[in-house]
Amino acid sequence: MEKADTETYDKYIKALMDISRAITSDFYLEDILKLIVMVTAKVTGYEICSLWLIDDSINPPKIRLKASQTIDPDYVKDRSLDLTEGVVGYVATHKQPLMIQDVLKEPLFKEKEMARKLGLVSMLSVPLQVRDGKVVGVLNCFTVKTYHFSETEVNLIRTVANQAAVGIMNTELMVKTKVIQEELETRKLVERAKEVLMHRRNKTGEEAYRWIQKRAMDTRKSIRHVAEAILLSEELE
Repeated sequence: MEKADTETYDKYIKALMDISRAITSDFYLEDILKLIVMVTAKVTGYEICSLWLIDDSINPPKIRLKASQTIDPDYVKDRSLDLTEGVVGYVATHKQPLMIQDVLKEPLFKEKEMARKLGLVSMLSVPLQVRDGKVVGVLNCFTVKTYHFSETEVNLIRTVANQAAVGIMNTELMVKTKVIQEELETRKLVERAKEVLMHRRNKTGEEAYRWIQKRAMDTRKSIRHVAEAILLSEELE
């Protein structure tokens, strides 16, 4: 490996380490996405990096711009494309990197207004893939001069992207697990509160649950909050 490649490799290893630390922390997904583009831009020296995620909660799925370290936040907000559109849609569906020498001459590239404004020229776009081959998003890197991305750079950016994909999947799984856990805990609290009302007010289980629901609506509190208050009052008696 040549010296230049060795230096590039070392920088990317550091980027992977930084991303790994972030995805094993308590950061929210939004913070992790911002960190990924910031770290990638810093170690590569590319002027702009942006990250798009596939939203498969809708049909047909869309791919949405989620983070960029330099683009105006107002531009990032609500930017989305169909998976049949743009460079990001192409990369996401074909699961392969795409190098572009001049984005203004590339028919697939949809963000030409942004490119002119920021003076962007060359681009590398890589899929964010997890082990089973599923693509969860796309990472883009831009330069302000004509640039040829070496094979080493492409492979290392892909490694960074795949590491990011793992972090995104793990974070989403943790969020879902936390939500499920909170739902189960709420159900348990409500069941215990129902038993208190059934015993204290001689209500049926259905009547007790309706009372909790109505109390939550009247006080604009969550059902969990009302259930906890009932259990607390039982303990204080």
